[in-house]
Amino acid sequence: MTTRDLVFTAVGAVTALSALLSVTTKQVVHAALWLLVSLGSLAGAYLVLGQELVGLVQLLVYVGAIVVLVLFALMLTRAPIGPHAEIDTPAWQRVAGALLGAATTTLLASLLLPLFAGATADLDTPTTTTPQVAQAVFGTWVWPFELLSVLLLVALVGAFAVSRLVLHREGADPVSPRRTVTSDAPAGGRG
Repeated sequence: MTTRDLVFTAVGAVTALSALLSVTTKQVVHAALWLLVSLGSLAGAYLVLGQELVGLVQLLVYVGAIVVLVLFALMLTRAPIGPHAEIDTPAWQRVAGALLGAATTTLLASLLLPLFAGATADLDTPTTTTPQVAQAVFGTWVWPFELLSVLLLVALVGAFAVSRLVLHREGADPVSPRRTVTSDAPAGGRG
């Protein structure tokens, strides 16, 4: 094994472990932070493979925007930080999810591993260059990226609206506020 193989294996292990921790933790903020680690180490895997542009886009879009949006939405909606019994899933659902995930992984591995068993990749001379990837991303795929940015903006505005509703309900006084009545008539009577 070369040094590149060892680094890729280590980065892949960090990515897989942090992704697993992201979906198994019971604290939503910890899940967002593990997602940050997972997406950041995936960008590292792209860099090891020689795809600098894809790695940087991964860092900018996913790590820099989506995770920050998730954390910002958590802060705005004041989601519970610690584990809560009201929103916890039963043990049978966690076991069923783990079994379905393992079954999906086994199915994909049994289908894809034989296809690429003897395949090799020459990472020193890549077949696609950064300008070709940039042309595909900013030419062909520019509209999906723009729609994704609009979706993120709508999610941010929705989180802000939900937080304002919650703040308004908590801050509302059950007693009706005093109203001052002003009169157009002069103090001495009708004129």
